[in-house]
Amino acid sequence: MKKASLITVLVFLCIQLSAQTDLKKPEASQAATVMQRIGLTDITITYHSPLAKGRKIWGDLVPFNEVWRAGANENTTISFTTDVKVEGKVLKAGTYGLHMIPSEKEWIVIFSNDALAWGSFFYNEKHDALRITVNPKIVENQDWLSYSFLRPQADNVIAELRWEKLAIPFTIFVDVHEIVIQNLRNELTGINGFFWQGFNQAANYCISNNVHLEDAGVWINRSIEIQKTFLNLNTKSKLLLIQGKPNEAEALKKESISFADENQLNTYGYELLGQNKNQDALAVFKSIVVKYPKSWNAYDSYAEALEKSGDKKNAISNYKIAFAKSPETQKARIKATIEKLEK
Repeated sequence: MKKASLITVLVFLCIQLSAQTDLKKPEASQAATVMQRIGLTDITITYHSPLAKGRKIWGDLVPFNEVWRAGANENTTISFTTDVKVEGKVLKAGTYGLHMIPSEKEWIVIFSNDALAWGSFFYNEKHDALRITVNPKIVENQDWLSYSFLRPQADNVIAELRWEKLAIPFTIFVDVHEIVIQNLRNELTGINGFFWQGFNQAANYCISNNVHLEDAGVWINRSIEIQKTFLNLNTKSKLLLIQGKPNEAEALKKESISFADENQLNTYGYELLGQNKNQDALAVFKSIVVKYPKSWNAYDSYAEALEKSGDKKNAISNYKIAFAKSPETQKARIKATIEKLEK
């Protein structure tokens, strides 16, 4: 029994000693992740960052003309939540192992379907999803390897590896409108498909970006079928203008006013002012005063429209009504405006 107990203890100690080797300790090349969203697409690069520590990197620590893991430790990976184009070439949504073949001139950047391999030790060209060729740039020395996203635009961004005195950039393009449209279609078959707001928002996106106008027509008509509102009638009037039907658009705008609340009318009035349609704006602001006579903001907005139209006398009169009805937080501003106009 004693011998059996001793063996049990020794086995237990061996297990414990083995377990201790798994304790987490700082890595020489620390883990890092960078992410950039373009439109609805998330682009994420996960890597380990080695330090140069005065060593010669290119052509020495990282040999030329050999596949390199583009970082340290396990696979450097890059993922896309939608299809993209990299340097003009299509790459499907997914996660890829990121490898590079450095040279003294051009570099090859490789996107491998095998994203789980350890570094480039098990790299197999048969797993390539895409290869692109890019030109390195000379930059100020940086001791640590890093990835970053530069100059993000509405539909593209530059991903860049930087280490020592080189930067390796490649441009990622996202077909934002097509992705958004597909996403809108998907969302409108869910809970949002039961309400007018979603269809109105979808139509507005198409109209604002002048894309998929046929879809916009279907969506805005569905929105109005569910519930006729100031907002969706205005959206349809914008579509009619694009379609070259100004008279129908104007009639619909006039109809929309009967469905508007104070804030919507106020916003519409300022839109007209911004378009230098002062008389139309005045008519809208006057209708707000009639409809909401207790609102200080109604008189304040009407006064501002009168002021911009050059009617100083009536502007002062309406500012004074607004001042009498306004909260304390607004009185100093309105008083200063009245005093300026009375000079």
